[in-house]
Amino acid sequence: MTNFPLEEFKALRTPFYYYDIELLRKTLDEINIHSNYDNYHVHYAIKANVNAVILEEIRKAGLGVDCVSGGEIEAALNAGFDAQKIVFAGVGKSDWEIELGLQHNIACFNVESIEELSVINSIAHKMGKTARVALRVNPNIDAHTHHYITTGLAENKFGINLEALDNVIDLALNMENIKLQGLHFHIGSQITINEPFKILCDKINELTAKYAAKGVTFKTINVGGGLGIDYENPSQNPIPDFKGYFNTFHENIKLGDNQELHFELGRSVVGQCGSLISRVLYVKHGTSKKFAIIDAGFTELIRPALYQAHHAITPIAPRVDAPLTKYDVVGPICESSDCFGEDELLPQLERGDFIAIQSAGAYGEIMASQYNCRRLPMSIYKR
Repeated sequence: MTNFPLEEFKALRTPFYYYDIELLRKTLDEINIHSNYDNYHVHYAIKANVNAVILEEIRKAGLGVDCVSGGEIEAALNAGFDAQKIVFAGVGKSDWEIELGLQHNIACFNVESIEELSVINSIAHKMGKTARVALRVNPNIDAHTHHYITTGLAENKFGINLEALDNVIDLALNMENIKLQGLHFHIGSQITINEPFKILCDKINELTAKYAAKGVTFKTINVGGGLGIDYENPSQNPIPDFKGYFNTFHENIKLGDNQELHFELGRSVVGQCGSLISRVLYVKHGTSKKFAIIDAGFTELIRPALYQAHHAITPIAPRVDAPLTKYDVVGPICESSDCFGEDELLPQLERGDFIAIQSAGAYGEIMASQYNCRRLPMSIYKR
């Protein structure tokens, strides 16, 4: 459990992000322990958080990077990651982004459509390069998560549908400046049970056996990410079940000789090491509700407004014997959706009290905005 240094916080402008670097290191250690197979490669999905201190720890732990934009490729390179450990996904790669990836000879482009494959081949030809690609397959698996972050269904914008895969593979194998080296999958995010990953393994085994019978083999199989974290009880479960996650693939996927298995973990790497620290501005008494109005809003953590997500809200140093009271915990943004929780049962709050909104290490700082002309918060670190 993260211990919050209240006396240190009192001298700081709120809101701010607070990162427990020791917890991040323990999390990275667990990833490396349980993915310790010769042919397993873990890439950090950098869209979760690009804080420089966080990236330095991830780089030192030996992970690669999964990017979804040219800006993320630049961030990874600037942080010292080896371009040979960078993979580039995304449905809408611009020409300059493709050129950037080719210029730096990144490990792989995860391709999501026939047209994208053709464009990459054309740009690679002009640059005198060969683009290594994996085809992102849409396996039509329901990960039973929020519809905004489900990515593996037939009606999602992501990936190549199974009925089109034969044609795309044939095209890729016959393109002069394309080297087809793998298949890529990603079925969604915040998946907290391993059954969808087992179903994915079965689908991958079926596909690789089908193409092996046709003489087509793949050097890499990329299973994406999606492993979730415990948002409700972060202090009790600060590190996800990496053992169960990696064992699910180890026990169920069938890899050929010299075939590599790649992972793209984001939220599960950094989610629990970060908290959003805020102060209570006012306690407002409504007709039937009490509102704890805090100085953090969806400009600092948009997940509750965007996904109807819930984060644990923890008073820092609550008063001894303070009665438990129900509050709607809301921010200062001029939108009704700026709410972190309704009917939160918390020790009685007063103006100036500090609270931590936990599990904010992923999709907090990286998605912060300056809506309402608000200042972007600073970051503080526990090392």
